[in-house]
Amino acid sequence: MSLIRIIDANKKYPNGVTAVYDVSLSINKGEFVFIIGSTGCGKSTLVKMIYREVKPTSGKILVGGVDVAKLRNSRVYKIRRKIGVVYQDFKLLNQSTVYENVAFALEVLGLPKSEIHPKVLKALDLVGLKGKVKQYPNQLSGGEQQRVAIARAIVNGPKILICDEPTGNLDEKTSFEIMKVLEEINKLGTTVIMVTHDHEIVEKMQKRVIRLDAGRLLKDYSEGTYQNESN
Repeated sequence: MSLIRIIDANKKYPNGVTAVYDVSLSINKGEFVFIIGSTGCGKSTLVKMIYREVKPTSGKILVGGVDVAKLRNSRVYKIRRKIGVVYQDFKLLNQSTVYENVAFALEVLGLPKSEIHPKVLKALDLVGLKGKVKQYPNQLSGGEQQRVAIARAIVNGPKILICDEPTGNLDEKTSFEIMKVLEEINKLGTTVIMVTHDHEIVEKMQKRVIRLDAGRLLKDYSEGTYQNESN
């Protein structure tokens, strides 16, 4: 059964640019999916529609059977709780420790400290940072900062993890370490959707790949079939 269904989705911005044009696809529970394409092809816009950062101009975006485009703004938080998001630039709180950065995601939900503590330690353990709870972002490498961002995104046990260019600011070795973390999270049952321009990562991982071109769905590669056609 599809966890996410995108049906005839279009997104036209006020400046006249159409970022997504007539895209239809389904993503099943537990899948690991890459979304690739050249800069400006609509990758980020497509995933932003899934977590309702932007609304489609037309079409449907169904997450768990709910059309998120039709949700009232006051109800969007219900979908957001089911979706973790990781960004290229980490978006960490620099004056807060590793522990505090991850705990913040639960504090805003009003969870008691007795529930927050074990959840934070579990998330940090999963990304390999349990020993750095008292350190601050400026004391960490770029790869470690991204691990903190991933821990923060998964600490509430989301069904979906969306990663928008999570390795964009990292070197090759660190990028593959981050991919191992994401693969481990996926193996635990979380659906992972990753936007990237790194063909080497995509080719090595051999997951399902959705290629966009000028806002359109150009090709949908099933797991294990992707070849870098831009070479």
